Amino acid sequence: MDRSALTPIVRPLLDWYQQQRRCLPWREDPQPYAVWISEIMLQQTRVEAVLPYFSRFLAAFPDVKSLAAAPEEQLLKLWEGLGYYSRARNLQKAARILMERYDGQLPADVQTLLRLPGIGEYTAGAIASIAFGLPEPAVDGNVLRICARICADEEPIDTPAAKKKYREALRPLYPPEHAGDFTQALMELGACVCLPNGAPLCEKCPVRELCRAFQEGNQLAFPVKAPKKPRKTEERTVWLLGFQGKILLHKRPDKGLLAGLWELPNALAGEKLPLALPPEEGQACGRAVHVFSHLEWHMEGRRLELAEEIPLPEGWRWVSPQELRRDYALPSAFSFFLKQIVL
Repeated sequence: MDRSALTPIVRPLLDWYQQQRRCLPWREDPQPYAVWISEIMLQQTRVEAVLPYFSRFLAAFPDVKSLAAAPEEQLLKLWEGLGYYSRARNLQKAARILMERYDGQLPADVQTLLRLPGIGEYTAGAIASIAFGLPEPAVDGNVLRICARICADEEPIDTPAAKKKYREALRPLYPPEHAGDFTQALMELGACVCLPNGAPLCEKCPVRELCRAFQEGNQLAFPVKAPKKPRKTEERTVWLLGFQGKILLHKRPDKGLLAGLWELPNALAGEKLPLALPPEEGQACGRAVHVFSHLEWHMEGRRLELAEEIPLPEGWRWVSPQELRRDYALPSAFSFFLKQIVL
């Protein structure tokens, strides 16, 4: 990979960003707390989906102190629908550390940021450059894709070595007075022009004449990625269990997939729930598929109204539809079946 190909992109990219950038709340007022929250929300989530969540979240928790003190159920309820709930829990863990050690302020230092829960190399670089103006690259999939096309890099990008390589290549290019703009210009180019999973919009790209993939006419050959392992598939039964107008929920274990979240009762197909249920199978209520990063759930729903109350082990709870809507954050994996409950 010839890193010199990246050197000329800085000025045209900054000029383009000033003219074409989207108006986003964390850009208009890039305070460290707001930048941090936005970057965590934007991990594996599109900007359009994040915008309403960002506004509600900052209205409820306007600063580190309020986030650190928030009840977990309220925090998770505000996060409901964004997925990857460990992000929200790590936000609160980090907020409590900031209150204990840093007087409720995010530190203007990459190495210190990296020690906070939920903050990796990319997020630390984004906060450092956008909020504090430090020349620290934020290298994610968008930036890797851009760099791989500009350099016509034939090495796989989805490795720690590739991220390190491009962080080191970009760091000396950062203009000291415009570090945050350069980070966001790269983000904007990857989100709006140098697109994944399809043809990039090269006619709109401010650096296309500097891009070796464009010059060679083989943009879709880059970036190169290592072959992915196939996802595991699980067949599961999901239960809508009702009793006197209430719905049964189960709280998942504190570790593992969807850790600590409430869910509709479910089990692998053919397995039984740990409850003293009547023998009837209930009424079929549809099928749904949910895709996790490493796993697919193929779910069949069953609806069953109980005639009498059953004993519940710890971690099981009857809730009204109103309580479910107001107080409980359920993973989007169950959204198809939740739509069948009158809330």
